[in-house]
Amino acid sequence: MSVEKTTMRALELRQCGAEFDLAMAEHAMPVPGDNELLVAIDYVALNHLDARMAKDGFCQWQYPHILGLDAVGTVVSAAKGVFPPKGSRVLFNASLAEQGMLKEYAVVPSHAVSEVPDGMSGEVAVSLPNAGMAALLALDKMQVQDGDSLAINSAQGAVAHFAVQYAKQRGAQVFAFAQKEHHKRLSKLGADWVFDCESESVCEQIKREMGPGGFDCILNTQGGDSFLDDLRHLRFCGRIACLNGFGTIPEELLFEKAPNIGVVSVAGAWMANSLCAQQHLCFMGRQLLDDVSNGRIKAPEVKLLDFSVDTVRDALSCLLGKTCQQRPVIRITRD
Repeated sequence: MSVEKTTMRALELRQCGAEFDLAMAEHAMPVPGDNELLVAIDYVALNHLDARMAKDGFCQWQYPHILGLDAVGTVVSAAKGVFPPKGSRVLFNASLAEQGMLKEYAVVPSHAVSEVPDGMSGEVAVSLPNAGMAALLALDKMQVQDGDSLAINSAQGAVAHFAVQYAKQRGAQVFAFAQKEHHKRLSKLGADWVFDCESESVCEQIKREMGPGGFDCILNTQGGDSFLDDLRHLRFCGRIACLNGFGTIPEELLFEKAPNIGVVSVAGAWMANSLCAQQHLCFMGRQLLDDVSNGRIKAPEVKLLDFSVDTVRDALSCLLGKTCQQRPVIRITRD
């Protein structure tokens, strides 16, 4: 940096709630430690998880809290021998339990970042981490392979955007359940069958296509009661991955299905303090960047927004109320 800065702007959530009580504040410039990078944040992508947590809060947050998990920035300071070096553009997924990335600068561990390839824009790169990593983890948990039938509920979301494409690469038959306005996009991504999740005859449609056996694998994105509904459509000893938890499973249903259940948590890499899992986030980040850069995976459409209280509040409200066709990406500007 040509001028030594002592403060930076950060967008704070002063308390949780659906009104999104946000304010711009001045913070001291962070100082990197050993094996850490000081990064000038360029873009922050907002997820449905950001909106839900901003509304409901999180048990490990203290307020005011800074939102934002997915970020792309430029390394402005790195100790000698620490990689990637100063000037590199990096992508990373932040810890849910710590302060987020809606700020001008951040200190991040060097082992958890992925370098953005030349020729890829920062706004495209930042749309990949949280949703793309969750999709990759879910498919690995379910061991999706050639010939498997995979159902994805609430497939209009960002995780399904990646899960459909990667499942097809593995040779699976993909059944997507979403509102009608998302059917064309899901078909273009590779879904073999797309069902109207709001149709009263959806169960009959499933039986007509699948028969009485059920799906080999199901990706449950909503949690709660929807998990039990999905479990009823799973074949005996099938595999199901859940992104948002589930309640008590009736004993009869548990014995009837004998399911292999996997819980997906990108945030767990940080909350469990697992260096191996954090490095795996880096590897998945590289895979996503490489696949998009080489045209193997289509990135979501993005909508660039200003770094202000009003635009972030509006984006969070949109994410909380519906599935946004374009991913909200905040462009961080600095004085």
